[in-house]
Amino acid sequence: MLYFWILFNLFALGLLVLDLLVFHRRGGVVRSREALAWSAMWIGLAAAFAGVVFFWQGRQVALEFVTGYVLEVSLSVDNLFIFLLIFRYFSVPEQHQRGVLFWGILGALLMRGFFILAGVGLIHRFHWIFYVLGALLIYSGIRLGLAGEHHIDPATNPAVKALRRWMRVTDDYQGGRFFVRGWKGNPGIYATPLLVVLAVIETTDLLFAVDSIPAVLAVTLNAFIVYTSNVFAILGLRSMYFAVSGLMKVFRFLHHGLALVLILVGLKMITADYFPVPTLATLGVVAGVLAVSVIASVVYPEKKSA
Repeated sequence: MLYFWILFNLFALGLLVLDLLVFHRRGGVVRSREALAWSAMWIGLAAAFAGVVFFWQGRQVALEFVTGYVLEVSLSVDNLFIFLLIFRYFSVPEQHQRGVLFWGILGALLMRGFFILAGVGLIHRFHWIFYVLGALLIYSGIRLGLAGEHHIDPATNPAVKALRRWMRVTDDYQGGRFFVRGWKGNPGIYATPLLVVLAVIETTDLLFAVDSIPAVLAVTLNAFIVYTSNVFAILGLRSMYFAVSGLMKVFRFLHHGLALVLILVGLKMITADYFPVPTLATLGVVAGVLAVSVIASVVYPEKKSA
């Protein structure tokens, strides 16, 4: 099984490097049409991998992967809102956003891999943790439903405060670089605001992982399936951001749909020992709730104030 982990991680890393250093080597602003094409490619790769899992592990495991992937992509929508807020807060030039997201996604893959392996191991050893994670999802869903959306203030982010305390940071962006040698005639190594943005994105993703990983663990405790569904969702997140960043506020009820998904998945975890829910039913409910929230957002758009 170790060979599959190694091969899959090499495959994911190769796709990231190919994306940044070959297909998008020149950088520049990402247009919506291009981002949509890349998003379709990532979804196609996930579908192809589901087919591989189907012939390798069978229908049930493939269904668990698809359900986990749909859950991860759905919950990642919140990440898109926060990415938009962070980039606007720090006034990150559009041509530099791609590079920040690349390194942010690479860090997210490493963090989530650790969390998944630790989480599955703990649940197998201490079953009561399953109930704690379920309660955490219900709490997160209620909080998200009442708040309407997640609110992140980059100025209060502990990673930003620590970075500014430990390193000298330039006042302006230095191209797409995270570090520069010397600034305004002063010697030494300086961090740029782009590194501050990366720190905010990494710590924010850490918070989102607390919601998304337990949600997939409610579907399956197969660490490889949980990890691969996370990876495919995260790999497509960067393209999805550029594809829908201009449409973020259109789906006004999507946050409520995501909140309901978290609550339902949390209830599934808590009651799994007494009322097991088939994976196919979980997938259908998640897809149905999201579809209703998107349709409601289109049918009842937010009225513009005079």
